[in-house]
Amino acid sequence: MTGKRGWIPENLDPARPSPARIYDYALGGGHNLASDRAIFDELVRIQPNARQIAWSNRAFMRRAVLFMIETGIRQFLDLGSGIPTVGNVHEIAQKAAPGSRVVYVDVEEVALAHSQLLLENEPDAAIVDADITYPDNVLKAPETLRLLDFSQPVGVLAVAVGHYIPADVDIHAAFEAYREAVPDGSALAISHFTADFEQVRAQEILETVQASAYNPACLRSRPEILALFGDFELVEPGLVPASGWRPDTTPPQSAVPEDDGIWAGVAIKKGTTA
Repeated sequence: MTGKRGWIPENLDPARPSPARIYDYALGGGHNLASDRAIFDELVRIQPNARQIAWSNRAFMRRAVLFMIETGIRQFLDLGSGIPTVGNVHEIAQKAAPGSRVVYVDVEEVALAHSQLLLENEPDAAIVDADITYPDNVLKAPETLRLLDFSQPVGVLAVAVGHYIPADVDIHAAFEAYREAVPDGSALAISHFTADFEQVRAQEILETVQASAYNPACLRSRPEILALFGDFELVEPGLVPASGWRPDTTPPQSAVPEDDGIWAGVAIKKGTTA
């Protein structure tokens, strides 16, 4: 890997789009190829506010991390992190609370390659090469054990990743394992694409991405996404459209939260009493 293209693995097929790079392009990042841009342009044709959907999701992630920081959390597990592009977790967390530690997890080759380069000189952040549907491989990875202390609260982030877990995979068992691994006071943030909102042509978007990339995908309903939180206690305002989760600015009067096409929420693990 050399020069400006050093973030691209040598064995990469540049004609094969990557969901991680498509998202990077949607956010205005610089780690994407012509094949990715072409797919995103097609998504914009299908859904003109596609870029706003991406930004609404990213803004939710930022607010969720800052909320976790406010609760005292100083370590984060970012599942399906993709390319740590514009406004990544360790930058947000470490700016708000210096010394915060972050473990990114992904299995996509480009996301891994770029993350490894970006984090070379970051002692408090690392990338784990693992499929998040195999929690043991994530939780027992050397970098996870080096950076995260599971006797202290952990902020688990599953932002825009659940819809890349196919329907035939037991997503509930995977999320249960992560919930059980963290102690009381930990938090879980989830955002997930859905077909619940008629303003968003979710199925057509899904089929376009699936036809162009190797990732299978699965739209889930609000009750299905809600179940991923298990017995964690949702904080206000609950599971809502991404832009409606604790917005830090007043949305314009013309804004329609359902245009996000994404359910988002944060929940806390509470202790039980005898």
